[in-house]
Amino acid sequence: MGNSQREDPWGEFWANNARAGSNGEGGGCLPQRWASIENAQKGAWYGFVAGLPEKARLLDLATGDARVLNWIRSKRPDLALTGIDLAPHLPDPPPGIRIYSGIAMEQLPFEDAQFEAVVSQFGFEYGNVGRITAEISRVLAPNGKVALMTHRGDGPILEHNIQRRNQLVWALREKAVARRVKTTLRGGSGAIERAAKIAGKIADQGARKFGQSSPAWEVAEAIRRSSQMGRTSGVDSIVETIEMIEKQARNELGRIKSLAGACKTADERERIIEAFAGNDLALQGTTEVCEPSGRPLADFTTFEA
Repeated sequence: MGNSQREDPWGEFWANNARAGSNGEGGGCLPQRWASIENAQKGAWYGFVAGLPEKARLLDLATGDARVLNWIRSKRPDLALTGIDLAPHLPDPPPGIRIYSGIAMEQLPFEDAQFEAVVSQFGFEYGNVGRITAEISRVLAPNGKVALMTHRGDGPILEHNIQRRNQLVWALREKAVARRVKTTLRGGSGAIERAAKIAGKIADQGARKFGQSSPAWEVAEAIRRSSQMGRTSGVDSIVETIEMIEKQARNELGRIKSLAGACKTADERERIIEAFAGNDLALQGTTEVCEPSGRPLADFTTFEA
């Protein structure tokens, strides 16, 4: 899967996070409530950076909101931390961390042998494995180390997002809530009230079918509220708001599609290992990152030059 496929849905995602502000702890494809999963991720990174030399230079690929760099900095403030991401707009990084936006993993803007370590969490597998591996090898210093935390197709992250995808598809396509409401709004006198009732009925169906606060309910309920609140601003304003809701939902569907593709790439583990071996980077080991139940949520794989 090419890195360009990650650009649009994730670019919009990080742009929204940049406008909202970030402290390095928010965003991403994990539900915010899954603190235990985040703790498992942190543990893997803490173990990896413990073995890096003093003042080592570390590069994070597809850094997003720089959360991994922020975790690393909390344990190893002596390291020189840099991150890149293809998204053109990113949240401001925590102090002491350099971030470069609009940079593809396949074409890094760094001289040869610039980093003692290269890492990536849920990023490497979104790009071209062969080209990224060659770039990692090029920018890695002699005896440098690599660590990748990659998705698993059988893990809870994809499962959670597939459920969200199915619920969004139900609301937007099967029930066509946005299209039906927009059509109703053009129906003359009393149209706003009729449109709000249609959205409300679908929201109730979504709550019964998928649960209160599910994406199926959220989309329809947001459209219902937009219709009601637009009585004073008029139909055009309501339609504009509904189209913004649609856009956000489509962007999420795009991110989930790219996540599914990334999982497929990551599951081809032997191909990834062969790509690193072909660039003189030897496999050091692979461990499973698990949630408290013991179910694997990611693989943590390390290589060394």
